[in-house]
Amino acid sequence: MEALSSKKTFLPSYWKFIWNTPENRNLLWFAAGASGFLFIIFKVFYPYPDFFSDSYSYIYAAYTNLNINIWPIGYSKFLSLFHRVTYSDTALIAFQYFTLQLSALHFLFTICYFFKLSEWTRNVIAVFLFINPLTLYLCNTINSDALFATLSLLWLSELIWIVYCPMFYQLLTQSLLLFLCFTIRNNAYYYPLVSAVALIISSQSKIRKIIGIVLPSLMIISFILFTREAAFKLTGTRQFSLFTGWQLANNALYIYDKVDVDSDIFSSREAKEINTTSERYFSGIRNHEGYRDFVESYVGNLYIREPKAPLKQYYAKHYFPKTTLEVVSAWAQVSVVFESFGKPIILSHPISYIQYFVLPNIKHYLLPPLSHIGLYNYGTNEIDPIAKLWFHYPTNKIHSISAEFQGNLLIIYKFFFFFVNLYFLFNLTFLIYKTKFNLKEFLSKKELPLVIFFLILNFGFSISTTVNILRYQYISMIILVSFTMVLNEYLSQYENDHSLYSRKRLEKKKVHA
Repeated sequence: MEALSSKKTFLPSYWKFIWNTPENRNLLWFAAGASGFLFIIFKVFYPYPDFFSDSYSYIYAAYTNLNINIWPIGYSKFLSLFHRVTYSDTALIAFQYFTLQLSALHFLFTICYFFKLSEWTRNVIAVFLFINPLTLYLCNTINSDALFATLSLLWLSELIWIVYCPMFYQLLTQSLLLFLCFTIRNNAYYYPLVSAVALIISSQSKIRKIIGIVLPSLMIISFILFTREAAFKLTGTRQFSLFTGWQLANNALYIYDKVDVDSDIFSSREAKEINTTSERYFSGIRNHEGYRDFVESYVGNLYIREPKAPLKQYYAKHYFPKTTLEVVSAWAQVSVVFESFGKPIILSHPISYIQYFVLPNIKHYLLPPLSHIGLYNYGTNEIDPIAKLWFHYPTNKIHSISAEFQGNLLIIYKFFFFFVNLYFLFNLTFLIYKTKFNLKEFLSKKELPLVIFFLILNFGFSISTTVNILRYQYISMIILVSFTMVLNEYLSQYENDHSLYSRKRLEKKKVHA
């Protein structure tokens, strides 16, 4: 199986490929029918969205029309825009779900368009994409996951088109999609590097490659500058992410009891105070039996969530917000302080950081916890007043078929993600072996370096900077499943070619004999 890299075509032939091919037309009806049927059944059992702490933060930012928030502001702007059309929660969830399914369908047809896939392979990918409970639960949550996944799949599909069939308009579309991803989720930090690789390996002029790299960079830089100014107006400090300082300090505390921290590395009085608080905190617990095992088994944000930990101690001592807006402002102001504490520790002890934060985090990457998605609405039937107001609910009571059922169902994905990572690595290694380590032949399959680069960056970002939970790995799971099947096709083709070559040699020997 070879990618159809020579297929220089325009968009109309793509639609003809979908509609005029019986198997593709059947696939289209299957995706539409399965998605519609499952959504209706799902909403019977879950008539209300799923809420957790981030949900209320997004809704509040939309309600007050903030330009800066604890999380990237893109999803709140989306909520605000959608609310102008309708305040229906069902309409919002339906929009999140069906746009995600449409982007998944485009992603699948893009793969089918450029690669000769067997009926079995197409069906496996289609079943995973369109009969997937995880998708329903992600889309039923008031959170940025579904919108980010939709845009990411569209962006990835566009990169495949750029690699195999570059056209000028794609420079704008991939730039816009990349920019939107960047406004919605911090995981998009490494996306520009993936886009750059796609443009570099594509067959187009250097000037177009440069435009494709520079254009989204200008958009992102403009957004960063806008966000920093919005943060300055609200908090008096210029910063892009209001969460960065919290995360850096949290990560530093994961190694604090394993290193000797010299107070001279801190340049501010506030950082030295946090250091003193940390010394006192760890002196009381570092010798407790099982403490370290508990720390490394936690999802990766223990010191952000733990009320008695140094960060929350410092926050409670110095900040007394009375309104939600004051909470956002206080969170942002203290984030700057926490960065001045966490960054010097990490930079001073890089080996210990790898040993006590990065390496234990690999386990959480391979077996990502369900976190909030494992329990509907925190297991309660009440929501915050801001959600009741936003969706025009008559009361603050909601209900579902079961708060615990989704956790019991979705736990299988934790182990499935581990399996599909191993299966992808096995197929990739076997393919390299089959090609006899021929780098030129391997690189001729341009999508493989692109996919591998994406997965490596995602892996590195996930284990070195942030928490690892299942919903953060939704996109990488789709990529792993889809391209593991593509690798299967390559391997099958190599087996067939080898068998054909062997038969021809045998026939030649018989003729000569």
